[in-house]
Amino acid sequence: MDVDDLDEHDDDLDAAPDGLPADLPEDPDDAPADAASEGDAPAPLALEEEPADDLPAPATTHLPAVGPRDSLRLYLREISRFPMLKPDEEHELALRVRDHNDPDAAFRLVSSHLRLVVRIAMDFQRRWMQNVLDLVQEGNVGLMRAVNKFDPDKGIKFSYYASFWIKAYILKFIMDNWRMVKIGTTQVQRKLFYNLNRERQKLIMQGFDPDAAMLSERLGVSPEQIEEMDQRLAGNDVSLNAQVGEESGGATRMDFLPALGPGIEDSLASDEIAGLLRSRLKTIIPKLNEKELYILNNRLLTDEPVTLREIGERYNVTRERVRQLETRLLEKIRQHLAGDIKDFSDAWIQS
Repeated sequence: MDVDDLDEHDDDLDAAPDGLPADLPEDPDDAPADAASEGDAPAPLALEEEPADDLPAPATTHLPAVGPRDSLRLYLREISRFPMLKPDEEHELALRVRDHNDPDAAFRLVSSHLRLVVRIAMDFQRRWMQNVLDLVQEGNVGLMRAVNKFDPDKGIKFSYYASFWIKAYILKFIMDNWRMVKIGTTQVQRKLFYNLNRERQKLIMQGFDPDAAMLSERLGVSPEQIEEMDQRLAGNDVSLNAQVGEESGGATRMDFLPALGPGIEDSLASDEIAGLLRSRLKTIIPKLNEKELYILNNRLLTDEPVTLREIGERYNVTRERVRQLETRLLEKIRQHLAGDIKDFSDAWIQS
């Protein structure tokens, strides 16, 4: 058996029968739990036409696989041992999987459609140009997902239904591995990754000079999202440890990234404010009663504050009463500090 022998499945992917669920996924992450049981009409897949012809050029960081054709031929020889199913057998097995979660029936459904996965993976291989077995592996995962979601009472041929799940998993794998750094992490970015270049070429062939506004209107996204995705697709992976300049031992790109935490000025200002507040709080301590003093020391000024319940049990009051005492204490502190510190800000005392 060879790759060309897989054309027997072409009829499975042609006409779309009535009754296909409307929520077949473009991305397996977005698939609902009841994908096989809701809706009556098929939803278009992101790459329902010729797959992956307009995808951007992949990064060249992939290492070539060793003997991909030999491995593929060996895999084709192995899967050719599994017999094809007749329609009544397929329906019976699907019922056993749905109603009884029969693992033997699920295995027969999966094994009999492994040729279909290879057939679909070879379509995407023309642009992927890496090891096709990687696509086959992801497609097999989608096939198993389709077995669990398939509803035989919908009157849909299983191979047609499964092809959508197989394509969804293969497409997600291609996008996740197109570059070392992912270029699509949100639903909008995944949509643009698959459709942006294709829509641009379509408009050019119609005589238009597509800009971000025109593309955003056609694809249903904002112009800013179009421009962001254009930048993602046009850029290449760059190492943050790469040296800037020709001098050895010079700065790297990592050195120019902004710090994630607060800056030095903010840290110094926060420390100065904290020290000022602690020194001024000492003057209010004589004005506090026992409960307020305990709340101040064990809830407001400690790194491990006690809970309202613990304070309530200590003084035999409810948690709501403790919360009221804490609110009154904070207001008393604000009034004291406002009269003692010039340019005092309420933001310094947070409830």
